[in-house]
Formats: sequence, C-alpha cells, structure tokens
Amino acid sequence: MNFLPKYFLFCLVAILVNLATQRILLGVIFNNGFFVALLFGTITGLVTKYYLDKIYIFKDLDRSIKNNSKKFLFYSLNGIGTTVIFWTTESLFYFLIGTSFARELGAIIGLSIGYFIKYSLDKKYVFGD
Repeated sequence: MNFLPKYFLFCLVAILVNLATQRILLGVIFNNGFFVALLFGTITGLVTKYYLDKIYIFKDLDRSIKNNSKKFLFYSLNGIGTTVIFWTTESLFYFLIGTSFARELGAIIGLSIGYFIKYSLDKKYVFGD
C-alpha cells in the first residue's frame, strides 16, 4: 500500500478511536462531561496514532523503552498545537450548533487539519535521522 492511502487510513482509525472513546464516556459514564470525554478521546487517539505512525509510516522498529519514551514525548509535544486546532474546531461546532453530529463533524475537520500539519513535524522532529 502506498504511503498516502496508508497514512489516511491510520488517521481514520485514530479519529474513530478518539470519537468512540468520547461517545462511550459521554453516553455511559459522564453524560455531560464534554471536556473529560474530549481529553480521554485525545489520549486514546494519540496512543493509537503514535503506534501506527511509528511502525507503519516511519518504519521505526526500535523497541527500547528509553528511545520510545523520548520519541513519544516529542510526538506528544508536536501534537500540542494540532490538538488546539482539533479541540477548538470540535468545541465550536458543539457549542454553536449543539448536536452530537456537529461535535463529531468538528472533530473530524479539526483532526484532519491537525494530522496534515503533524506529519511534517513528526517526520522532522520525532522520526527524522
């Protein structure tokens, strides 16, 4: 599989993990805990995307805890700005329109923009030689 379809697929997987986590927390546990669901969705999406990017996009097979801890830290730091884009977009859609569909549409748009930017940062600062 070529790079672009694979990266797009992994973005979709991470988005689905993020949104599924949010739905579970919003619907079952917290009912009105939008910000808690947003945080936990972000964390599960981040871990999923890190693993998929590390192994399948950047072909990084290093298994050392020390190196991977450092890489995950930089990967996470690269995601701060893109997370702000995602959270802002999702929150605006949710609070302005007020539906679950709008919240998820905002999340998809925000995450898509963020992942587009994040790839370049990760290539240069996390998995670059």
